[in-house]
This record gives sequence, structure tokens and C-alpha cells, in this order.
Amino acid sequence: MNYKEKPFYLDDVDIAWVENTLENMSLEEMIGQLFCPIGYSTDPEYLNMLLHFHIGGLFFRDGVAEEMQSTFTYAQEHTKIPLLIPSNLEAGGDGAATNGTAYGKQMACAAANDPVYAYRLGKIACSEGSALGINWAFAPVVDIDRNYHNPITNVRTYGDDPEKVYAYAREYLRAADECNMAVSIKHFPGDGVDAFLKGLSGDGVDERDQHLLTSVNSLSMEEWDKSYGSIYQRLIDDGAKTVMAGHIAMPAYQEHFNPQLKGKIVPASLSRELLVNLLRDKLGFNGLVITDATPMVGFTAAGKRSETVPMAIENGCDMILFNKDLKEDYQFMLDGYKNGLLSRERLLDANRRILALKASLRLHEKKIKRQLVPGKEALKNLRTTEHIQWAKELADQSVTLVKDIAENLPISAKKTPRILLEILGHFPSNERVVGKVKEELEKRNFQVFLYEKEDFEKGVDNVTAFKDKYDMVIYIGNVENASNQTTNRLNWYTFWGQGNNVPWFAEEVPVIFISVANPYHLLDVPMIKTYINCYSNNDYVLEAVIAKIAGESRFKGVSPVDPFCGRIELSY
Repeated sequence: MNYKEKPFYLDDVDIAWVENTLENMSLEEMIGQLFCPIGYSTDPEYLNMLLHFHIGGLFFRDGVAEEMQSTFTYAQEHTKIPLLIPSNLEAGGDGAATNGTAYGKQMACAAANDPVYAYRLGKIACSEGSALGINWAFAPVVDIDRNYHNPITNVRTYGDDPEKVYAYAREYLRAADECNMAVSIKHFPGDGVDAFLKGLSGDGVDERDQHLLTSVNSLSMEEWDKSYGSIYQRLIDDGAKTVMAGHIAMPAYQEHFNPQLKGKIVPASLSRELLVNLLRDKLGFNGLVITDATPMVGFTAAGKRSETVPMAIENGCDMILFNKDLKEDYQFMLDGYKNGLLSRERLLDANRRILALKASLRLHEKKIKRQLVPGKEALKNLRTTEHIQWAKELADQSVTLVKDIAENLPISAKKTPRILLEILGHFPSNERVVGKVKEELEKRNFQVFLYEKEDFEKGVDNVTAFKDKYDMVIYIGNVENASNQTTNRLNWYTFWGQGNNVPWFAEEVPVIFISVANPYHLLDVPMIKTYINCYSNNDYVLEAVIAKIAGESRFKGVSPVDPFCGRIELSY
């Protein structure tokens, strides 16, 4: 590696710190630097247990800002080498802190149809994350969403156009750099692909989740070069400091570099062909490679963990994200080094890249000055007036009217005063989402009835009874992206095909479907003639969409994907 070239750009003093630090590290310390575990408790005793293993980074899911800041302060003060503190900063400051700004998903930025919204996403997410002591964004997602079946990519992406994905990701990088935040472009070599959908060759659909298995990017080398390859190449040239290797195989390039792999499925996180031959040699990436979370089955089922943990480093990754068990994984890595699965050359190279990343973020200097985590005054940067205004503007610009063939819009309490409101999906956010929509409708003098499941004793409505009770039905599709699920489709509560959850009444009363978490729900509700995509479910979006269906604001969003899923009948 070259310290002085992109993405690290270290000077002689920085390089001296890296080399001197490395020279004075024990084998155990070098092994520990390879790990970035997830923290499950902020208790000092628990943190001390993690730090005992000389870890190189520490990840926490979003928590209360004050507690997270205090936790990171404790961890940084009790470690010899400063820690990388990453966070999933994909949608705003709320990725780091529960009281951070909920800006909007990446696809909302794309629907707003101006790269400035991607820049603002990066600015909000990274500035608010920095206020807590976070220095590494696991973002932006640069997957191309060409597969409406995929339950993972979806609204986390900038859509189906590689040029738009690159342009918007570049703006996120620019904002992150201004905040002295490293980014990790993900998920290499690329998720979300459906070769059939865009008329590409290859074996087509892989809608599967790497949390549950190793998925496959089936594009040819030529197709990959024109799409994902072009994105990664340009973002690397733009200075992206880290890449996250997904548990995603890519047979075309793997077999090209190693014909013996024909017929074998090897995740990128364990593939020398993808990480060294493709990413390092062909694309010229000089930065740090981290695995996606290694408890995911896409990694764990790829081999014996005692072998795959050290092999991930040997084959081109520099850090291991999350553990089945840190103590056990640490021992697997140490044993792998001692028995030759992990070479000294790769152990040193990985540590150099880890330390170089830390030096490029000035962590070595901040450690001396006790400035690794800002003071409590920095928390005033969360949910600033400007950030909230930006979030409201994004909501206004992104909400997309897909179709209104029935001409149900605008709605008014004079025309349809009684609304049956139904929320689809089973997520913790349901109560907040349905409560906010109900509140916004009632502000406009609608009488709102929340759907209740039918049973034998209550019976079901016939057509006459239904129309006597309701003048309109509004569905809220709140099926969020979530790990460990095989589909992002709608599921219904049906009473032997009856009941008011399923839209049997689509020709009896006006029906509106508002999706706040998945742009492809029209696939399951083709009978509903008024359909809206929102891409995010924060309160700013919910306020905006109700204002728009009430005719108080026009729809401005431009769909970044095909909401008709390639099916002509969905447009009718």
C-alpha cells in the first residue's frame, strides 16, 4: 500500500505514527485491531471486556445521544490505540441517535431529483454522528435497485439508474469529507440486481437476503463494469476510504480470475478474486476493506468459522464486522495465524490500513488532545432548525404520485367525511405512523376509524353495511426494510377471503394506498387506482403526504425506480 496516495494522503509524520505504532504492537494487539464488534451494553464492565481484546473499532446501534456520547468517551479513554466508531448513517442523524434528525431514506433523495438532497443527507448524518464521537459512516449504499423482489436494498438505494446512484453517492461523500467522516461504500460487489427486469443477460433474479444465505450477483463482467463497476471505480477515484464487502458471490469475475471456482459460490467477503484481483488490482482501491456483519448466514455457512474468520483477512478484508462471539472469534483468528491460515504479510497489511485510516481521520492527534469525542455542547448540533427544515423540504419534494386513475384526489371532508384507516406491516413504528396519519386527517375534519380484525362473533360487512359506515379507505403500507426477511410484500389478515383488510371494496368506495417504506407495493394492490410512494415514514413525510392528498400542496417527486414492476397492467 501507499500511505501518501488516495484515500489516506498521509504525510511523513502520520506515516511515522502508523509504523511506530505497528512496530510496538504485540501479536495479540494486532489480532485485536482486526475486529469491530457490536456493543450490546453501555455498562463499563461490559465495555472493558470488549476493550480487553484490543479491538480496532466499536459499533453501537442508535441510542440516546447523551448516552452514546458518554459511552464512546469511556471507550476512547480506556483504549491504547484510538477506536474507529462506525454507524449506519444511511437516512440521517437518527442512524446514530434516537434523538437525531430523521431526514429520509436514500431513495427519497433520488425522488426529490436533485443531488443537493443527497449532500444534505450526508451533512446531517455525518455532522450529527460526529457530535456523538462517530467517525465512520457505513454509508452510502451504492447498490442498484433493479429488483422489486429484493427485501433489503429497496428504499436504502438511490434507485435503478447507475449514473444517478453515482452522482448522489458522490454528494454524500463530499458532505462526509467536510465532517471529517470516513465512508464505507457498500455492498461490494453489488446487491439489488435483476437481470431479467432490464433485459440483461445472466441467470436473472436474486432476491435473497445475505442475512440468511450467500446471494449471487449474476451479471457478466461487461454488464458489471458498466453498472456497479463504474460506480465503484468513480467513487474510489473520488476518495472513498473504505469498502464494505458483502456476502455476495459474483461468479463471472470469480471464475475469470480463478477457473477452478466454476460451480462454487463464494461470498465476496471471502473471495481473493473479488477483493484483490478485482477491487485492489483492477479498480485500484488503496483503502480499507471491512466485511459485512459476519454473524450473517451468508458468511457463517460458507465454511467452518474457525477457518473463515482468518481466511476473510487473508483473502483481502482488513476488518471483521461483528462476531458470533468476540472471545471465540479472537481465538479463531489467533489460531489461524499460528497454523498458517493467516499470513504475517496480510496481518501487517491489514493493520497498516486500519492505522492509516485512523491517521487520515486525525485520530492519533485527537487522542493526545483528548478530543476524540466532542463535549456535551456538540449535541446542540442534533435536530437543528436547519436540519429540520431540510427534512421537511425533502419530504415535500420527494412524495410521489404514481397514479390517480380514479381521480380520488384531492380529498375533502365534505365529499368523504368517514375514512377507514388501515396500516399494513408489523413494525414498532406502526403505532407512531398510524397515529400521526390519523391526527393529520382529523385536523382536516375527517372522521377516522382504525381497522379492527374481524372474528366469528363480530361477523363481516356486506357491501351495503360497508358503504353505510365508510366513505373512503386509506391504506398505509409500512413494510420497512428489515434483516432476516425473505420478502417485502404485503400480507393480509383475511377472514376466509372476507373481512375489510383486503381491498375487496375497491370498486365500491374511493381507495387510496400510501406506501411509506417500499415503492413496489402496487404489485400487490393493482385494483387500487390511487397510489402514492413516500420512501420514508418519518413525521415530516406523513405531514407532507396528507397535505398533498388534501390538495394543499402539489406532488413533486419523480420515481427513481419502476413502481409498476415491469407490468403494464399495474399502470391501469
